[in-house]
Amino acid sequence: MEFKSPIINLKNLQTKNGLFLAAPSEKTGYNKAWIRDNIYASLSLELFYREECLRVIHRIFDILKKHEYKIDWAIKDKPKHPHQYIHARYNPETLEEFWEEWGNKQNDAIGAFLFRVADLISKGFSVLRNNSDKKILQKLIDYLGSIEYWHDADNGMWEEHEEIHASSVGACLAGLIAISKYFNVQKKLIDNGRKSLNSLLPRESKTKDVDLALLSLIYPHNIVNEKQRKQILKNVEAKLVRKRGIIRYKGDKYYYKNGEAEWTMGFPWLAIIYKLLGDRKKYLRYISKTLECLNESSELPELYYSNTEEHNENSPLSWAQSLYIVAVL
Repeated sequence: MEFKSPIINLKNLQTKNGLFLAAPSEKTGYNKAWIRDNIYASLSLELFYREECLRVIHRIFDILKKHEYKIDWAIKDKPKHPHQYIHARYNPETLEEFWEEWGNKQNDAIGAFLFRVADLISKGFSVLRNNSDKKILQKLIDYLGSIEYWHDADNGMWEEHEEIHASSVGACLAGLIAISKYFNVQKKLIDNGRKSLNSLLPRESKTKDVDLALLSLIYPHNIVNEKQRKQILKNVEAKLVRKRGIIRYKGDKYYYKNGEAEWTMGFPWLAIIYKLLGDRKKYLRYISKTLECLNESSELPELYYSNTEEHNENSPLSWAQSLYIVAVL
């Protein structure tokens, strides 16, 4: 195996203006900038490249301002069609939306952005450049109120069929609570979100009793109580852990080959969580499993086909690389 720094592998996915590609593959269409993937990339940049971390967040602000008209429409009149929602992915250079049919209703990405901005502000980062940035944040808060995120069926983290997802509701709730320290958030937006999340958990949705996406409620969003956290971890470890990764959920057909694909980012995700919980034994277990998933270029690919050593074309995956860096360092 040729060793390459995990930080270099991540930085190789960064474009000139600061945004990260999901992965380098043109064949799979991952050579685009997703809002959520860039937020997760910023988690590791914070450790080493503070200015680069801010540059990613500022580019997301620029995306949202470029499409501010859409946010204004959605605030004025609750969206009725998927294309009326804030889109999930963009051209990393022009910041234009991709208009082909896609699971663009991804409310968790907006909640995650609010949470990340508030988190960086609390750490002393100069996140807000001007009043325009502040205006966008307030509009995002109003946007989540307009779409009634607490019972809005979205495509979720995996961009699939529309359901009410606990991971989406939880991300929005966490974002609203965090940003309420700096901006005006109506109490009902938080109360409705918390009530909805508690009614959904420990399930992810009506069709999924357990899902890898639920880990986001523990890290980075820290929006569940101890009982809920323990149940999520118990369910994920008992039902989804495989040899080379964690399946997203039972019955997942994405890259299905004799079984559900095994997503590598699940291992560093669990490692981070157990590190934060002070469970050194489990932390070391999942760090070890993470290292076993590195390919011949010391990258973390998106996934391995079930029960094989063959991974797909999306390597490295920026999201996985970033979680790997946070887990190790």
